[in-house]
Amino acid sequence: MTSASPPGPAPGAGRDQGEEAAGEALRAAARDLVEVGIRVHEASAHATAALTGRATLAAMPRALTAACLTHSALLRALTNPDGLGCAFTGGRIAGVAAKIGAMAGTESLAVRVLATSLRLRIAAVALDHPELVADPMLGRLIEAAAADRDLEAVRALRALLKDRGAVRALSQLAPVFGEVLALRALLDENPLNDDAAWLIATGKGFANADPITGMSNRAVAVLDKGEGAARRVRVEGRLGREGSLLAFLGNIAELGTTGRVLIQSVEGPDGVVRHVVQAPGMRAGRPDNDSPQDLLGAFSSAVLDSSPYSRALTRAVEDYGLPEGAEVALIGHSAGGAAIMNLAQDAGFCARHTVTHVVAVGAPVDFKRPADPRTWVASVTNQHDIIPTLDGQGAGGCFDLHPDWYVVDYFDSTHLFPLCHSIEHYLANLVADLPEERGRIDTALSAYRGPVVREQAYLLFDRDPHPEGFPFLTVPTRVEEGVELPVRCQDGSALTAWFGADPAAADLLLEGTGFGRAVRVGGRALVVVHAAWNRRSSLGAYRELHLGVVVADPWRSRSLLVWPDLLRGADRRRSGLHLAGSVVDAKGVVGAASLLWGGEPYVLPVGFGLAGGSVDVAVGGLLRLRGRLGPWAPVGERDLVGYVSGQAATLRACVRARGWARLHPAPSARLAVARSEHPLALRLGELGLDGARPLLCVTAPRRQSLTDTAVPLSTG
Repeated sequence: MTSASPPGPAPGAGRDQGEEAAGEALRAAARDLVEVGIRVHEASAHATAALTGRATLAAMPRALTAACLTHSALLRALTNPDGLGCAFTGGRIAGVAAKIGAMAGTESLAVRVLATSLRLRIAAVALDHPELVADPMLGRLIEAAAADRDLEAVRALRALLKDRGAVRALSQLAPVFGEVLALRALLDENPLNDDAAWLIATGKGFANADPITGMSNRAVAVLDKGEGAARRVRVEGRLGREGSLLAFLGNIAELGTTGRVLIQSVEGPDGVVRHVVQAPGMRAGRPDNDSPQDLLGAFSSAVLDSSPYSRALTRAVEDYGLPEGAEVALIGHSAGGAAIMNLAQDAGFCARHTVTHVVAVGAPVDFKRPADPRTWVASVTNQHDIIPTLDGQGAGGCFDLHPDWYVVDYFDSTHLFPLCHSIEHYLANLVADLPEERGRIDTALSAYRGPVVREQAYLLFDRDPHPEGFPFLTVPTRVEEGVELPVRCQDGSALTAWFGADPAAADLLLEGTGFGRAVRVGGRALVVVHAAWNRRSSLGAYRELHLGVVVADPWRSRSLLVWPDLLRGADRRRSGLHLAGSVVDAKGVVGAASLLWGGEPYVLPVGFGLAGGSVDVAVGGLLRLRGRLGPWAPVGERDLVGYVSGQAATLRACVRARGWARLHPAPSARLAVARSEHPLALRLGELGLDGARPLLCVTAPRRQSLTDTAVPLSTG
């Protein structure tokens, strides 16, 4: 094993021997005071037990005077501000008394000793980070916290946040973040955060609660539930083809915070194939979604010994099919670093596989331990990175928590979080500023230096997800004329705009089709412009636009009955749109158009924008629907039924849709039609839609759809 590396100076900016010796002396004194504080706390516990114990109380009837004198002496010892202070500890009654004392502002001698230890730790860090005391705003906050001046500390923090913002302020405080929080928790009047402060100050374990409010960390972490699941995915990008520390971290950067991990098999110099699990940090997005890499998952990975992230990693390894006893290295950044440490301390996983190495970068792993004592562990942390300090141990730590780990705790000129936390920044530091440290880790990983012979990426989930599109898109498929039908769109958006058009022009479009006249509203013909962006479909990604005149039953006019009929699903609807023109922006879709819509669409660029309560749909230079959509009410997405009149028969096409939609009853968007000889522009102009506002719009920001073959009808 490699000995732990002490906290180091900024790369290329070394300290003189006097400062280094002074820092070590301050940390040694802080350690000694922690031992003193613990012994004082133990003495307080013995005194409390003697005061409240049954033996002392039972002796009172036999020796009342002596018992009273004993009780009086013990009570004075446990409450004397010049002695043990308010030092009740142990037992329910003593706990209540201690909390009352804390709320009254009294402190025990043990707390005062630990507070002094924390001040020495801050002073030691200030030797490496003189800006902490040279900066008047930072110095004011640290001094107020250390002196137990609550109001002044709050004012100093508010001034710092107002002047520099939360991100910059926390970045600058990061080297002493844990010590400042622990000081405040020890000295404030909130008894709920005392245990967390004690653990930070003594280095005896992970802070079990928020040191500000005292809320239990585990109470939050257990909200992240799931047995973990992993699905194979493809990675588009350049992955490392040779095993090395920089290659593995580069792969993590290439994966990004997208919920994916990577497993690679590397043939080492000795010809043995070994395997490397590479785990990125927290996934961007909602705090709690279906990914174990979300914010809640990152928190639970740090706080708990097992989390959905580590369990999902186990599922990925199982699917990859590692042989029994295979040698495995685990590499992780941020939440991924905490998750791989959870995997390494899983006795069951280590019984099936030999975890040889763990490398955690920018991760809070100080209180995690591998199940196999032979596992070599390296931890790389930037002292201005807040994330590794979330377990309460940072640059001011005075305890040798990992005598058998290789610890690289450094700082550089970049103090801004989250930049200093990014995997790209750690990579740049390892390349340019930490060559010796990088070399030692690479030497330890020498068995994994060689060509990559196999790899597989996985998308992780809290729990096994339903099949994509289930149940709506889970339908039988077939192939006709080289097209897989029905066309399934897993993710898309749509807009349906309803216009009042010139009735004579609309009826002219329907002449000879057998549909009679167009459906009227207020004396105008009802015309629809429908646009959709199919982001992920079985035909690929494409955008489409359709122009249609609303018609009733192909066999008979249904005037008033057409309105409730338009609200029915496609399987029961008689009314629909008589298609007067269609556009797609992908040539690969044209071949399927005759099957789906019974005609050949125009191929033109289609723009589709739907965001912020506005719409912007454009087709080449022919038309553009743009503007505000106005207030809306939630509705279910509606199916689309279209009719196309051919020489042999009329075809009926259906698009079945699922998803929540928005009904906009008073949109202010307008349709602009260009002066062009293109048939679509001419039809829109004849219908009088140039400059028209929709009567209403229905938008679906997220939807799924099924489009099957158009079916021939006989209109008699």
